[in-house]
Amino acid sequence: MKRTTARLADGREIIYFDEDDSAVRELTDHRQLPSRPPASQLRFDRLVGEWVAIAAHRQTRTFLPPSDECPLCPSRAGRRTEIPASDYDVVVFENRFPAFSGETGRCEVVCFTSDHTASFASLPPSRVRTVIDALADRTAELSAQPATAQVFCFENRGVEIGVTLHHPHGQIYAYPFLPPRTERMLAAAREHAARTGGRNLYADLLAAERAAGERVVAENTHWTAYVPEAARWPYEVHLAPNRAVPDLPALTAEERDAFGPIYLDLLRRFDGLFGIPDPTPYISAWHQAPVRAGRELGYLHLQLYTIRRAPGKLKYLAGSESAMGVFINDVPPEAAAAALREAG
Repeated sequence: MKRTTARLADGREIIYFDEDDSAVRELTDHRQLPSRPPASQLRFDRLVGEWVAIAAHRQTRTFLPPSDECPLCPSRAGRRTEIPASDYDVVVFENRFPAFSGETGRCEVVCFTSDHTASFASLPPSRVRTVIDALADRTAELSAQPATAQVFCFENRGVEIGVTLHHPHGQIYAYPFLPPRTERMLAAAREHAARTGGRNLYADLLAAERAAGERVVAENTHWTAYVPEAARWPYEVHLAPNRAVPDLPALTAEERDAFGPIYLDLLRRFDGLFGIPDPTPYISAWHQAPVRAGRELGYLHLQLYTIRRAPGKLKYLAGSESAMGVFINDVPPEAAAAALREAG
């Protein structure tokens, strides 16, 4: 893989990850761009002990432009975009409208393909491997920054989820604090380790799911996909390496190669769930170990879920979920696992 770095017109970093070592990309951004926005503010909610980012500049971000005005497509004559090159394989750049920036972290955009009409599920396994290598590269580099507490890689897909751009892409957040879910997972892992003589909580849960098999959706030599016993979302799958690793950079070449086929299979199962022409909206989120405190308790895994609970019906976060954080799931996890197995 060839890695090439450059700067956009306003000073943001852009990195090309090319599968062909002979690829040559246009590196000069010829646009005239305004100054970068001020850093977002972090405010601490003392009632619940959680950080909130205030990022007013994001109100002006690009919202569902027509395909011929997509800022993530390659540049062409008369139409300059966020990517100066006329083509690319995978490209990563600093978000122009970041939720976190400067001393409050960093946000990056990851474009999976130059094809505007594609989806992640339509990518070949070789491209998925390039994406994983790019995410591992960014995780390692961002983790080396002193202010980073955790690196979060994710993809939002579908207008129901809230995407503002249709081009196949994901994002990477370098948080300057540990998010609430990570804090809760670490607390549970610490308690489990203390009670079991140092055993890893996620490793024990994964072993139990593999042994029972009832909620396992798919597996191969290196990965297992299963519906969690206490899934919050109608259709939710965890995809975890069978070997305990803390983060993406720690995956071996064999584990990276084995990820693509099983993940693509899962995405196609999600699209086949409801028998309707619209692609299933989803969030795909990598849970990686914290960079520093509690790192030994982490276990890399991907959480994939949809908010669609039935054809034409969404799972809304209403009173109990939004106000109190108590989820109510209408689809039993065992039924969800069976439906996903059948969808394949």
